[in-house]
This record gives sequence, structure tokens and C-alpha cells, in this order.
Amino acid sequence: MIIFLYGSDTYRSRRKLNEIIEQYRKIHKSGLNLKYFNGENLNFQDFKDEVQSVSMFAEKKLIILENVNKNKIFKEKFLANSKNFADSDDLILFYEAGGTSTNDSLFKFLRKSGQSQEFQPLAGQRLKNWVKKELKNYKVNISPEALDQLINYTGNNLWRLTNELSKLANFKRQQKIELDDVELLVKPEIETDIFETIEAVALKNRKKALLLIYNHLKKGDSPLYLLSMINFQFRNLLIIKDLTEKNYSYNSILKMSKLHPFVLKKSWSLVNKFTLLELKKIYQKIFQVDLAIKTGKINPEIALDLVISDF
Repeated sequence: MIIFLYGSDTYRSRRKLNEIIEQYRKIHKSGLNLKYFNGENLNFQDFKDEVQSVSMFAEKKLIILENVNKNKIFKEKFLANSKNFADSDDLILFYEAGGTSTNDSLFKFLRKSGQSQEFQPLAGQRLKNWVKKELKNYKVNISPEALDQLINYTGNNLWRLTNELSKLANFKRQQKIELDDVELLVKPEIETDIFETIEAVALKNRKKALLLIYNHLKKGDSPLYLLSMINFQFRNLLIIKDLTEKNYSYNSILKMSKLHPFVLKKSWSLVNKFTLLELKKIYQKIFQVDLAIKTGKINPEIALDLVISDF
């Protein structure tokens, strides 16, 4: 039997992997037939020998293959012998951390022949519901304002969100988390490269902006997360620009916008590089691209290129 876990939300996919391992250990007490292979440099024969070896105990094996997507030789040999593995009584679990091409032959086989689960980054109400569910484990609630600000600060990085929730819950000790608590304890996730990207856009330096985005993708950052960060920054710029056009002072804008002082300070140096009309057009473009991604009309990485290239 084949199980396939994949997607750019590595927190939830890793949690699912651990749940499967724990469930296996509860049933198969010896633990001797739980095998793990690093797929990036895995020799196909080693994997084949493990599958074909006879167990000392009358129990199924759980064989975990992590990140074989880049191992071209393994993939070719596995697909050539795929029927033998698909019909196996043992559990063969493929775990891919990060994006996987839907046109890849191994991807198509795993989706068709096994039980698969995709973990895409959470957003909107789904992300908020996930946070609320996690907080139930601490017997702590959170106000809507605090929840919105927490997500503004962290984005949909569940690894970081989990750490921040633990910190906030321990600080409040079964009391409701309020906006002031988030602003006191959580540092905004404002990456320098995102500001540099926006500045490059403002200066019409698309080549630099695209290079910065490419560097993020090369590091494994989610395209959806990068787009959400760009959207977050341009929304802030639009708010600030609108208020400056109405001749409000810096301190008044800080109070009225409810932005974190750090966010306002970083955005202030960029806001004069755009007209209000330019910011409205850019924000509308980001909205349209985001909608196209969510409705499956465009690939997220291509969408990022289009967003930057159209500015």
C-alpha cells in the first residue's frame, strides 16, 4: 500500500507523518520494521532489498521515503517496477516537503495508485480556525482583533505561529489573548527582501524585483506566502498613502491605521514613491492574481512573475 503526503505546508504534512508513525508504533510494538530513507541520495536497490526482505516478526513494514522528487535515477527505476510496490502488503510512504510538479510521472503514479493528501498553505478563515483549534489545547481564547494582528505579523507560517501561540498561551495562563498581548510579545514577520522587492518595483527595476523573488523561491519559500506578504505590504502602503493625501500627521496615521510602529516606519520611506492611483491599480492587480490562483487558473510561481512584470 502506498501513502503520499505532499505540499508546501510542511508543518501540517510533518504532523500527519508523525501521526502515522505513532499509530504504526502502537500496533507494531517492536519498531524493527519501521524504516526511513533520505530519498535525495537513495539507491533504488537498497530500497528494493528492504521491501523484499522477510521480517522476523509477523507485522507489516512502514517504509518512509522522504524527498525522492529530485532523485531522477530512483524515480525511473521505481516507476519501471511500480506495480510490485503498489500491490505490496507493506506501507510505503512517500513524503515530499514543498512543491511538487503535477506533470511529474512519479507524482501522477502516486496520486493514482495510493492514498494521497495535499497540504496547501492555509489562508483566510481556514487559517483563523486552525489557530482557534490549536489554542483549545491550551484552554485559551483569542479576541478577533488579536487574531487578525497575529496573522498579520506571522503570515501563514505554521511553524512560527505554533511557537507564538505557545508563548502567548503561557503568558495569559487560560485568559483571553488580547490585541495588546500580541503587540507586546510577537515581532512582525517583515522580511527585508520584501521591502527591497517593493522598492525595486517603485524604481521600475523589475529585474532586481524578480531576482529577489527568485531567491525566496530558491530557499523554499511558498509562492502563496510571498504573494500574501506583497499583498500585505501594498495594502499598508495604500492605507498610509490615503491618509497622507488627507494631510494627517505621522502620529495620527499610526493611531488611525492601527499598524505596528515598525511596519509604519518601514513603509513610510516607500509610500512617496507611488501615487495613490498607482497603489490602487497594483493592489487590484494582486487581488486579481490571488483570485486566479485560488480558482486554479494560474500556477502560483507564474503568478508571482506576472505580478512583478506588470508593475
